[in-house]
Amino acid sequence: MTLLDEVREYRSLPGPREARDVRRRAGVSQERLAAELGVCESTVYRWEAGERVPRGELRRSYARLLAELGELTRGGG
Repeated sequence: MTLLDEVREYRSLPGPREARDVRRRAGVSQERLAAELGVCESTVYRWEAGERVPRGELRRSYARLLAELGELTRGGG
C-alpha cells in the first residue's frame, strides 16, 4: 500500500453517527464488529458515541471494514 493509499484510508473514516448507521444497516452488532477488529465491544460503543477515535492501523482497519459494509448495504457487493 502506498503512502497516499494509507492517508486516503485514514481519512475515510466516517463520523460516529454515520459509522453506527452503516453497521446497523448491515445488520452487524457492536459485539460482532468488535470481535472482527479484535477490540472490546465497549470500544466500538465509544467510537460510535464519539467519545473515542481509533488510531493507527486500527483506524485504517475500521475505516476499510465500514467502507465494505457500506458497499454491501448499497447493493455494491
